Amino acid sequence: MVTGPGDELAASAAGLGRLRASHADREQAIGTLKAAFVQGRLAKDEFDLRVSQAFASRTYAELAAATADLPAKPTTAQPPKPARAGDEQPVLRPGPVIMAGTALCAGVWALAFFPPWPVNSEGDPPNAVIFLFLSVNLLYLLVMAIAVGHMIAGWREKRSGGQSPRRPAPGAGD
Repeated sequence: MVTGPGDELAASAAGLGRLRASHADREQAIGTLKAAFVQGRLAKDEFDLRVSQAFASRTYAELAAATADLPAKPTTAQPPKPARAGDEQPVLRPGPVIMAGTALCAGVWALAFFPPWPVNSEGDPPNAVIFLFLSVNLLYLLVMAIAVGHMIAGWREKRSGGQSPRRPAPGAGD
């Protein structure tokens, strides 16, 4: 007869059935129950019932009854990866884009204001510094507007569960 990984506690319960279970044994059984709940093998109410049964168990046989139909060593569940076409580029999240844009803009501000640039007779900095400062600020505003738009679209998609809003068919309300 071939035994699986879930048969360890049951085998020890068969051989040691009337022996008292330790606190560590109960914790191990509860760990198995937690893993089974996370994997979707147990519903919440059944999980609660079995955990209370494991806490109340005094012997190995009683403890084995709480986890009899579950594998002792949980399989490691990998989080699902988002489905993406092979040629599709990953989309940057708005948070890091906003942070990088702000850091770049702050760097240009420091470059434009802190060094003692040679000034002309009227006290103005060079035209290249003025152009760099203005163009970076305009670009920063554009990047922030796009990033905020992506954040709002993400919030709406999350709120709707990924479904597009329902629109009535043309001519349906006439």
